[in-house]
Amino acid sequence: MFSAEVRDLLFQVITSWQVLVVTFVIILYFFLVSYVARLYHRRPRKAPLPRKKAKAEAKADEPVVDESDELGLEEQKPGRD
Repeated sequence: MFSAEVRDLLFQVITSWQVLVVTFVIILYFFLVSYVARLYHRRPRKAPLPRKKAKAEAKADEPVVDESDELGLEEQKPGRD
């Protein structure tokens, strides 16, 4: 099919340093693109839920609201004077 000269020429072109370097750079580029795409499409990690102890401490820091009269006056029960 091919003559020996064409086969030798094709072999020399394929094994030349320019072709090998360009092929290597293209392969590295595809690996880099696939790595970045995998990082971009990765599901985000769920944020850890706050612990119950932190909620209890937050409730303890809130001021205690007294449901009594704002002026501190309470209704007196009859019979107590």
